[in-house]
Order: sequence, then structure tokens, then C-alpha cells
Amino acid sequence: MAKSNLKKIYHQFIHTFPLLFLFFLAFTGFDLSFFLFGNNYSFNFIYAVIFYWVLKKPDRLGYGLIFLAGIINDVVQNFPIGISSINYLFLCAISAFIRTRTLMPSLLYDWILFLVAILIISSVNYINLTLIFDYPIKYGTLMFSSFITFLIYPALSKLFEKITIIDLREENAK
Repeated sequence: MAKSNLKKIYHQFIHTFPLLFLFFLAFTGFDLSFFLFGNNYSFNFIYAVIFYWVLKKPDRLGYGLIFLAGIINDVVQNFPIGISSINYLFLCAISAFIRTRTLMPSLLYDWILFLVAILIISSVNYINLTLIFDYPIKYGTLMFSSFITFLIYPALSKLFEKITIIDLREENAK
């Protein structure tokens, strides 16, 4: 009986992993940062999580929950409310468009289109923060951080693919 309950909990954890991970990143504001030549550079894990799961398994993350994660991220990061939500939903729209237009998905195509998507999102983010809110941000730092996020996408994609395979095994075992 206890083993069955543990198996159910494990299955629910694997099934809801993208959502839990998204909210973990939003609540903690977690990003790996490092200083190089006096500038702070970081990976934006939330972009990779949203892009991958909306592209591959859109039923795992709802748009309303992504919007809520953006609001939470704005509060944690001390951004104007709604900026991250706009970026995340715009990223969702781009990845949903790519999902409908892709005939044969592959990691290379996803990776290149992820670069295009985060460059667009970073540009929109920069425009919103500097022109509308007069928020101090360096465009070069933002673009370099986006490029670093682009570089880690294949590793995260492989990890998320393994989690998807585990989830499919659990669903087929029922």
C-alpha cells in the first residue's frame, strides 16, 4: 500500500515537474550568474523551460500559470509588474507558432529558433524597460546573457527529454 502511494507521488512529481520547476525558478529568482570584465552575466533558465515545454508538451504548462510565474518573477526581481509576463507570453506565442510550423522537429532546429526567440524577447524586454520605464539596463549585457542562455539550451533540452521519457513510461505502465 505504501509503495503504491509512493509510486503515485513519484508519478505526479514527474508529471508536474515542468510546472514545479517553473515556479521554483520564479519564486527564487534562480539564475547562475558570473562576473566577467566588471559585468554581471547570467543564464535565463525560465526562457529555456518555457520554450521547451510549450514547444514539446504544451499541456504541461498553461498560459495562465506562465503569466502568474511572470508576475511572481517581477516581484522577486524588482521589475515593473507585468514585464516578465509579457516576455513569457510572447515566448509562448513564438514557440507555439514554431510548433505548428515544424514538420520534423530536431534539436538543431529548436536550438536555432530558440536563439531567434530569445533575441526577439530580449529586444522587447530592453525596449520596454528603457523606453517606457526608464529602467537602467545595458543592452550588451542583456544580449550576452541571452547568448549564454542559447548555449545551454541543448543540455537542458536533453535533460527535459529524459524527464518526458520517464513520464511516458509512467503513463504507459498504468
